[in-house]
Amino acid sequence: MDVLVLDSIAKAYGPVKALKGVSLSVPRGTVYGILGPNGSGKTTLLSIILDVLAADNGNYSWFGNPGSKEQRKQIGSLLETPNFYHYLSAVNNLKITQSISGRGSLDEIHEVLKTVNLYERRNSRFSSYSLGMKQRLAIAAALLGSPKVLVLDEPTNGLDPVGIAEIRELIKLLSEKGTTIIIASHLLDEVEKVCTHVAILKTGNLIAQGTVEEVLADEDVLEIAASDLDELTRLLSAYEGIGSLERGGHILLVKGPKGSLDPAAINAYCQYAGISVHHLAMRKKRLEARFFELTSN
Repeated sequence: MDVLVLDSIAKAYGPVKALKGVSLSVPRGTVYGILGPNGSGKTTLLSIILDVLAADNGNYSWFGNPGSKEQRKQIGSLLETPNFYHYLSAVNNLKITQSISGRGSLDEIHEVLKTVNLYERRNSRFSSYSLGMKQRLAIAAALLGSPKVLVLDEPTNGLDPVGIAEIRELIKLLSEKGTTIIIASHLLDEVEKVCTHVAILKTGNLIAQGTVEEVLADEDVLEIAASDLDELTRLLSAYEGIGSLERGGHILLVKGPKGSLDPAAINAYCQYAGISVHHLAMRKKRLEARFFELTSN
């Protein structure tokens, strides 16, 4: 079952159309990345599904039902870094958050601090935390009430490599526990490492969605190498189904439509022709490369 379904969501700010009829579905248990350049509509989309903004047209549903206050209690969110009190500890800041939001209970505070690996620093002042620790405390606040879904807007923005790695591992941990996570981000490498599904926005239009593999899978690229690369190139230029051949150092890149290249069959073809292949591997296209292909003009 899909936890979130958007149907033709549109939003404009005066003459600027931030979202132009976006429709997508987020399956239960996934880590769903929403990608796009600045101004693509990512934050507007998250604000609508969290009832911060109203859509001009279209509708959405959580868990098969229209959005409501009750549905909202099942969703933890981090749209921007919350304003914690710098002179208070993590525990006391979360007590205030719990009191204001009404989500979860005071008994949960120690548990969410353990989840985000801040329990040992639970009594330290917020002002003594690193940026990564502050972001983890913000996620702890979003976890109060044991939400089924976590919505994060740029959760690693401004963090150093250590902080980014901490948030990445936390997202993986929460996903393993069954939480559905929706992330808006421009850090393509991080999204590729943690997301199972992805949607790509460009100037308010949805231009691709699906599993990460589906979005990346526009062609097959096979790396192959032999001692005589010239002879290998001549041999494979006659092989049916190959779109193009490209030399890359000591490796030949064989490209073709998705599903057209069978590494075992190509290896057997070379062996039959008397060419011994010493390297053979399918190359996975990077999300970054695919993203720029889709969003470039």
